Amino acid sequence: MDTPPTDERARTSSHRFDDGTVADAARGNWVDTYAPPSVRPYLRLARADRPIGMWLLVFPCWWALLLAVIDSVGAAGHRGVLSTAAWYAVLFAIGAFVMRGAGCAYNDYVDRDFDAQVARTRSRPIPSGQVSPKAALVFVVSLSLFGLAVLVQFNSFTIALGITSLALVAVYPFMKRYTYWPQLVLGLTFNWGALVSWAAVHGELSASPVLLYAGCVAWTIAYDTIYAHQDKEDDLSLGLKSTAIRFGSETKMWLGGLYAAALVFWAGAVWLAGAPIAAYLAISGIAAHFAWQVSGLDMDDPDNCLTRFKANRWVGWLLTAGLLGDLVVVMAR
Repeated sequence: MDTPPTDERARTSSHRFDDGTVADAARGNWVDTYAPPSVRPYLRLARADRPIGMWLLVFPCWWALLLAVIDSVGAAGHRGVLSTAAWYAVLFAIGAFVMRGAGCAYNDYVDRDFDAQVARTRSRPIPSGQVSPKAALVFVVSLSLFGLAVLVQFNSFTIALGITSLALVAVYPFMKRYTYWPQLVLGLTFNWGALVSWAAVHGELSASPVLLYAGCVAWTIAYDTIYAHQDKEDDLSLGLKSTAIRFGSETKMWLGGLYAAALVFWAGAVWLAGAPIAAYLAISGIAAHFAWQVSGLDMDDPDNCLTRFKANRWVGWLLTAGLLGDLVVVMAR
């Protein structure tokens, strides 16, 4: 695999980020600009300066929630579920922000020695010395307790389901040391909210949320493979593994297959929930967007990879809009 231009890597490596900013965060983000200096290291540790991860975490929650409401209203006309669902949407957004922060802080704690050896990550709060490992663990526990306070707002089945995800959260940061498929474990972990959201409305699971979850797992493997191509040279030198390394020159073929699987699973979930048409139109738009991602991907250009990774927020908004449109149609019947 070709390496990025040497002078570009040297510039990235030599940038000391003495002002505390993080190399892979956008310059002038709200944390670096507006947050009080005393809390900036912890907000950076929680990736609040890079919100794309929070969006990618909350979208599956919202999709499953909307599908559950469509299914509930369409099957029994329970229109009173709407006010409850709106409150749940807020809770899931709060939970996604908090638990994404806890997960990132825990991941950085586990990877602190590796991060110190990678140009893109050595400026993060722990390897750069802004936050001590002990303080990071305290931060993880604090955020997790806040997340638990959100989780207990739901029914007992949902609480139990949410707690089971902690096993995946605990093992994920170690996977890159042992398998070329850490992105699979990330997908299983990151999209658990799709199951939790459906359970919050119905108190049980069915085929629709399982298909949605499967589609989201395929989606995550694909977009995180794109993200991992930024670090493949450093990962190889450190003996770490990823799907970017596993797929290599066949990455575009794998991405095409994974994105196709996501579309099929999502269409199946929408069909089983009884959504009318808008979600299918959204999925068609997402298919075009996936084609753009894959066709224009340059695996050896970190900026190109990051742009396509971040573009997945449009996938989230497209399907959210489609499901909202279907909910309006169902409610009008």
